[in-house]
Amino acid sequence: MPKLTSIYLLVLIITSCSNPKEQTKSIVAEGAELQLVADQFKFTEGPASDREGNIYFTDQPNDDIWKWSPNDGLTLFMDSSGRANGLYVDDQGYLLACADEANELWRINLADKSHEVLLKGWNGMKYNGPNDMWLDAKGGIYFTDPFYKRVYWKDTSMQQSNCKVFYLPPGGSTPIVQDSTLIRPNGIIGTPDQKYLYVADNTGKKLYQYHIGLDGQLENKRLFADTGSDGMTIDNQGNIYVTGDGVTVYDDLGIKIHHIPVDRSWTANVTFGGPNQDILFITAMNSVFTLKMNVKGVRWQ
Repeated sequence: MPKLTSIYLLVLIITSCSNPKEQTKSIVAEGAELQLVADQFKFTEGPASDREGNIYFTDQPNDDIWKWSPNDGLTLFMDSSGRANGLYVDDQGYLLACADEANELWRINLADKSHEVLLKGWNGMKYNGPNDMWLDAKGGIYFTDPFYKRVYWKDTSMQQSNCKVFYLPPGGSTPIVQDSTLIRPNGIIGTPDQKYLYVADNTGKKLYQYHIGLDGQLENKRLFADTGSDGMTIDNQGNIYVTGDGVTVYDDLGIKIHHIPVDRSWTANVTFGGPNQDILFITAMNSVFTLKMNVKGVRWQ
C-alpha cells in the first residue's frame, strides 16, 4: 500500500473514533459553573420560558408558581395554582399548567392570574394526573398522564385503565390517545421542525422517539435511548436533555454526550431561558439552578 494512502486511512480512523464527549464540551460556556438560585422550596418542577426569557416554575407541595427573571430574580407569581406540575407558555402568552390537584389542564392569564379549565377528564373519567406537555406550532397540545398518588388527593384510586400520551388538536375539546403502552409516560419534548416527539417512560427507563404525522398523529415509534426522564428539553443542535441523576445530554442519534451533575438526590426538570435563551434552568428537589450555555433553547428562537 502506498505510504500516502496509509497516512490518509490513519487520519480517517482517528477522526471517526474520536470521543464524542470531547467534541461536545462546548455545549457549556467556557468556565461556567452551576449557580444556585434558591433552595427555599419543598419540591420544584415544571420550568417554562416566556418570550422575554423569564422562567415560571412550580413548588408543587406548597401549591405555588414562581417566576424567575434574569434581571429581577425571584418573585411569587401565584399561589393556589391547582397543584401545578408541568408548565408551558403558549404563543398567545397564556401559561398552561398540568394542575393535578383535580387532575386537570389549566390555562392561566399571565396578566390577572385568572384561569380556565381546558380539560378535566377523558372518556367519562378523571385523568390519572397530567404531568408534562409540549405544544406544536399549530397550538395542539401533547401531554402525558401518568399515575402518581398524591398525598393531597381525597380519592387515590386510578380511574383510567392505563397511563396514556394524549394529543389535543388545536381548537379541539376532546384529546386523542397516541400511546397507551408506556408504564408511566412523563417528560415530553418535540423538535422545532415539528418532525419528532420524544416521550420518556420514567418507570420503564426508556426514551422513545415518534414521527409526528398528519393531524398530529404519532407514528413510527422507536426506542431512542435506554433512559427514563422526568422533565426534558432540547437545544438548537438537536440535543435532548433528560433529568433524574442530574442532567444527561443525548445527541440526535441517541448517543450520550454530556452529563451535568447536580448536588441533589433528584433533578426533576430543565429548560432554557434568559434573553438569549442560553441559560439552562434546572429544578432539583428544594432548589433551582442556572448554568450558562454555548447552545440555546429553540422555543423562542
